[in-house]
Amino acid sequence: MTEQQAPPEVPESELIRVRREKLERIVKLGYRAFPTKAVTDTTIEEVVAKYGSKTTQELEAEHAQVKVAGRIMLIREFGKTAFIVLSERTARIQIYCRKDTLPEREWELYKNLDAGDWISAEGTLFRTKTNELSVKATHIDFLVKALRPLPSKWHGLTDVEQRYRQRYVDLIVNDDVKKTFETRAKIVRYIRNWFDTHGFIEVETPMMQPIAGGAAARPFVTHHNALDIDLFLRIAPELYLKRLIVGGLSRVYEINRNFRNEGISTQHNPEFTMLELYQAYADYRDIMDLVERMIKGLADSVVGSRALNYQGAAIDLAAPFRRVTIEELLIEHNPGIDPMSLRDAGYLRRLLDERGIAHAKSDGAGKLQLDLFDKTVEHRLVQPTFVYAYPTEVSPLSRCNDVDPFITDRFEFFVAARELANGFSELNDAEEQAARFRQQVQRKDAGDEEAMYYDADYVRALEYGMPPAAGLGLGVDRLVMLYTNSPSIRDVLLFPHMRPES
Repeated sequence: MTEQQAPPEVPESELIRVRREKLERIVKLGYRAFPTKAVTDTTIEEVVAKYGSKTTQELEAEHAQVKVAGRIMLIREFGKTAFIVLSERTARIQIYCRKDTLPEREWELYKNLDAGDWISAEGTLFRTKTNELSVKATHIDFLVKALRPLPSKWHGLTDVEQRYRQRYVDLIVNDDVKKTFETRAKIVRYIRNWFDTHGFIEVETPMMQPIAGGAAARPFVTHHNALDIDLFLRIAPELYLKRLIVGGLSRVYEINRNFRNEGISTQHNPEFTMLELYQAYADYRDIMDLVERMIKGLADSVVGSRALNYQGAAIDLAAPFRRVTIEELLIEHNPGIDPMSLRDAGYLRRLLDERGIAHAKSDGAGKLQLDLFDKTVEHRLVQPTFVYAYPTEVSPLSRCNDVDPFITDRFEFFVAARELANGFSELNDAEEQAARFRQQVQRKDAGDEEAMYYDADYVRALEYGMPPAAGLGLGVDRLVMLYTNSPSIRDVLLFPHMRPES
């Protein structure tokens, strides 16, 4: 059989039966099937970091003894010697076993091991003739038997849906997947540290809310038996965080889950992670500055470069981020459009009809502008771009521009042709906010399932006075996609939502 040929298929049930028999033999050798702990004094990752660059002579002089544990990824047998490759997180090390240096019981243990099993090993570090860092084992111990075999090296775990469903297997066999989630952890840690050191405090607000507010989205509904009320899984923490600004907490942020009962795509999952923050005495331009500094710092810290490659597109985070209005972009990317008619609803409807872009008859010029923007502009925004001056009609929580009431002081931040963040100067006029809520209720009554509810308590909070403030919502999952070059949001979620297996 050549290296390119796959071995004959063996039924999974037969493979499991064979492994169960090996486990029985291991137990007869005096090992517990499920030991309570492993005796180690370091990790494989620490060993590789500390000794990976040392020469054969340096290792011989140091005579370093280690006790490590990990999952067996590969076994190569050569008569009375064997090499076992152990894996822990993204680090691997080779365990060199000899029949004449291991106790007889432990050599018998070795003969009943399989790829996928967990063991611990103790011995001296050295380099093989092929210069591979290895542990010359004086002892090995059994930790657990993998009853199911790992995917073969010929086929691997290549089915995308199976990878998402069985993330535990995906993590075992794909080191790149482990690296993605280690990078995700670094990104979240950096974000927390960044805001902690810039005067913000981290808070937690309700996940179950009596009113689904803070965004235009369809919520999940649940019921609380003791209170006998329906509650919504939150679509955003915004209105609670702004209550804290009213209460005098001038800089707050939250990193937590939001839930939206909507479609699933490469950019959308019903459950996702958001960073949301609010800063008193600031406006939307201050938040744009904040985002730009944080995004550049994140690239420096996590990637080590401000030049990214995302799905074949070169992304330049070093240059100043572009700042441009929606109307300017509509003119730029729609040749022949009449700049003087951009706020004429009739003109925009005809334009959308000509281009086959769906829209509602009841929509005003602001919503029609956004429909045109979504279809003709957004996919072109590859380089970092702040798009601002969003229409008031589609920004029910944003402050109107002081000069032009058609627009608000709101921006969205785009990279790689997708929105990463939404921010604005906050509307703190209680009466105007109440009027905006009433408009949203009218839209909901007309059939818009994503329109907002009227939140009387939030209006009351504003009546106590909220200082000038600005806020931001940033999609952490999409940010991780960018920094890990991941094409789908499911690639950066450990357990994305899937249809049930048939």
